[in-house]
Amino acid sequence: MKVTVVGAGAVGASCAEYIAIKDFASEVVLLDIKEGFAEGKAMDLMQTASLNGFDTRIIGTTGDYSKTAGSDICVITSGIPRKPGMTREELIGINAGIVKTVSSSLVAHSPNTILIVVSNPMDTMTYLVHKTTDLPKSRIIGMGGALDSARFKYRLAEALGAPISDVDGMVIGGHSDKGMVPLTRLATRNSVPVTEFISQDRLDQVLEDTKVGGATLTKLLGTSAWYAPGAAVSGLVQAIACDQKKMFPCSTLLEGEYGLNDLCIGVPVILGKNGIEKVVEIELSEGEKAHMNESAVGVSKTNGLLDL
Repeated sequence: MKVTVVGAGAVGASCAEYIAIKDFASEVVLLDIKEGFAEGKAMDLMQTASLNGFDTRIIGTTGDYSKTAGSDICVITSGIPRKPGMTREELIGINAGIVKTVSSSLVAHSPNTILIVVSNPMDTMTYLVHKTTDLPKSRIIGMGGALDSARFKYRLAEALGAPISDVDGMVIGGHSDKGMVPLTRLATRNSVPVTEFISQDRLDQVLEDTKVGGATLTKLLGTSAWYAPGAAVSGLVQAIACDQKKMFPCSTLLEGEYGLNDLCIGVPVILGKNGIEKVVEIELSEGEKAHMNESAVGVSKTNGLLDL
């Protein structure tokens, strides 16, 4: 199993680290345009191998896509990160050009690869990859919902005063502060609805804290977060590489599912060796449907800014 991560910044390096530590891939290639940067990150990570007990080989390269040839899975993290006060949508002008070039270069060297898109605005960047490559839709995956759901579960566990392993919850919709749809109605603690333990007001606060989870971290850090995004990516990569048939909310091209067409947005999917093996349609309440449709309108508006 060969995995390529494009962009050796904080998010990309975290992706490579978590993938390597799980030790299911034989090789991880880190690629960056900054001279020596990916090589240095790869060397630093390899020097943790004996300490962290993994045998995955990590190599770095400055813009040499030939070293990515034959990758089973490629992760695109490249592009400029958010700064405090910025929305993900404001990144579209620069990041669209980067993602288009990167995705075409990856597919040229690995025509059978599965692409995971992390770059923001993530749903629109995933849509761009669909429009500019010949890959089937099952092999183009946007990461956002997996990360948003992890943030939702963190906030739920905090509100419940419970271990996070007790908690389950999911976020669908667009990967944006206004577009996320945390499914509070379905959130549970060991299969018991969380409403049995906390008030609706507290649950509403969890919802709002989840939606601004990325912005909160950007304000604190001065840039986008990286540990949780890297862990989210590694979870998706492992589910595919190990054919786990796990369900994650991911951004995928919808063709009638949830009543939506011709856009990528977060919905639950089954991930296995073929990428997205099934879109799971769950019954939404009227309120959830309304929020999902509002989210879709926002994503479509951002898609309209693309130069296709």
